[in-house]
Amino acid sequence: MGVVGRSVFFTAERKIVLRNSPLPPLPADAVLVKTRTSAISAGTEMLIYRNQMPRGIDTDATIAALGGKLAYPLKYGYACVGTVIATGKNVAAEWLGRTVFAFNPHESHFHARPADLLPVPPDIPADDALFLPNMETAVNFLMDGQPVIGERVTVFGLGIVGLLTTALLAKMPLAQLIGFDMLAHRRKMAETLGAHAAIDPAQPDTASAAQLDGGGADLTFEVSGAPAALNQAIAFTGFGGRVVIGSWYGTKPVALDLGGAFHRSRITLIASQVSTIAPKFSGRWDKTRRFGVVWQMLADIHPARLISHRFSAEKAADAYRLIDRHPAEVLQVVLDWDT
Repeated sequence: MGVVGRSVFFTAERKIVLRNSPLPPLPADAVLVKTRTSAISAGTEMLIYRNQMPRGIDTDATIAALGGKLAYPLKYGYACVGTVIATGKNVAAEWLGRTVFAFNPHESHFHARPADLLPVPPDIPADDALFLPNMETAVNFLMDGQPVIGERVTVFGLGIVGLLTTALLAKMPLAQLIGFDMLAHRRKMAETLGAHAAIDPAQPDTASAAQLDGGGADLTFEVSGAPAALNQAIAFTGFGGRVVIGSWYGTKPVALDLGGAFHRSRITLIASQVSTIAPKFSGRWDKTRRFGVVWQMLADIHPARLISHRFSAEKAADAYRLIDRHPAEVLQVVLDWDT
């Protein structure tokens, strides 16, 4: 008898259902993974949940499990940790029983080829491994931004990716590291992770509160997902500074104010997206090398402390509703599949 899994589907705006998903026979070159835990992305997944996703583009052509277009009904997600419970006849027996990470939608069971899985190192707890995609993104941001010793650095947006970016930057000898977010619990966590200060960007005296010595930030990361934050990020960046744009805004329009200080300030805008490696590094770096750094940073930072809520998979709709309606209460929300 075949395996019948359960999968989370986005079926319409703000509509989540859990469906049975019968799996076909296991291919000879694949393994069967039973998911233990999966992490919800409060950025990309909420754009899909709120129907703010652009139409007609591929879900993610670089991830085998995310084929097809961005359209309802849609299985999505890209952070699963599970156990290999069966192997195809052409797969080495050593895969059986391994704890693995997969860029896979939220579902209880799935087939995957070993090349699409990342074995979790024995010294990395499963809950820390859940943060691999976000940590990979944060590592990519630093590679693209290239912070320099003694620089003044700001981070706009202290969601999970912003917090991990802050944690990585805090390991460097910077003159100033300042985070910006409207939610108090995120600002507090940023300071716990090493930011020198974390400020509400909506307060009237934001500029004076930041105390950016010497004419603004040398390097700014915009990772809030809020289009309006990009103008503020540019405004806080000094002459000759760099702004790394890590946000994906979906269908939300971005109205940039480039008619003021931006042009004369010679500010560089850098697009950063984790699915590729910047051309300046690609001769020496590949994703395997970058993942090596990511595992090291997961072991060092222990991001499982950012998990604020856990839901059984059967309560997935409640999990998304919480993130949508009460963002001030959450950091990372995860789904447990063993309950």
